[in-house]
Amino acid sequence: MTLRTRHTGRHTSRAIALACVGAALAGVGCVERTIRVTSEPAGARVWLNDRDIGVTPAEASFTYHGVYDVRLEKPGFLPVHEPRKAKAPIYEWPLIDLVAEAIPARIENTHAWHFELTPDAELEMSPDEADAALIERANELRRQAAPADTDTN
Repeated sequence: MTLRTRHTGRHTSRAIALACVGAALAGVGCVERTIRVTSEPAGARVWLNDRDIGVTPAEASFTYHGVYDVRLEKPGFLPVHEPRKAKAPIYEWPLIDLVAEAIPARIENTHAWHFELTPDAELEMSPDEADAALIERANELRRQAAPADTDTN
């Protein structure tokens, strides 16, 4: 009976030692996920999913891959508002990610998104030109909204 207890004790000690080594290795690996946003010209304010992350060039860490709502604004330029996708690399796929996290090294996962800002043409117009452009846009909308004329002759 004593042999059986000692034998079980050795297995328990080995299991505990392996669990400790596994936990230590699991804590060593690190995957850093970053979204980097740049613009031309630089200096645009950036929001990711309605969270202000600063002005371009701007960086933010993220936890989940998927679609992000990106918004950029800079005085004198048209605002940009569009979705961008942060696609998971293969080492972040389920099950494979367990190995990547256990590797005793730092892995960087960076998504770089660049935006070209368009100058706001109305800011470059004189007040008279801006009024004329506004009236022309209103007339165009009126034409689009009016029902089509049909001849009954």
